[in-house]
Amino acid sequence: MATIGTFTQTKDGFTGTIRTLALNAKAKIVPDEHKANEAAPDYRVFSGTVELGAGWKRTAKNGEQRAYVSLKLDDPSFPEPIYAALFEDDEGGARLAWSRAKPRDAS
Repeated sequence: MATIGTFTQTKDGFTGTIRTLALNAKAKIVPDEHKANEAAPDYRVFSGTVELGAGWKRTAKNGEQRAYVSLKLDDPSFPEPIYAALFEDDEGGARLAWSRAKPRDAS
């Protein structure tokens, strides 16, 4: 999975930049304050007032039990939605890594 973004954790989620071949946007990943049910996204992704995607809290099942945010992102410049994972680091930052493959638990 290639890194397409770097973020800093804030009290309201994460702020940073998403960079692809067609997109270079400042973005915020914020908790969804209006989560309607358990299956609804935990986070929303915005660039300014434009919503780029949604995210769900997940835990890696590789023995580490590492928490991450599974994101589905879309933009008119993308041929189809992409899936990404936001992994926090130990310094309060996070990296966004993408994949074209749909995660098994994607909503």
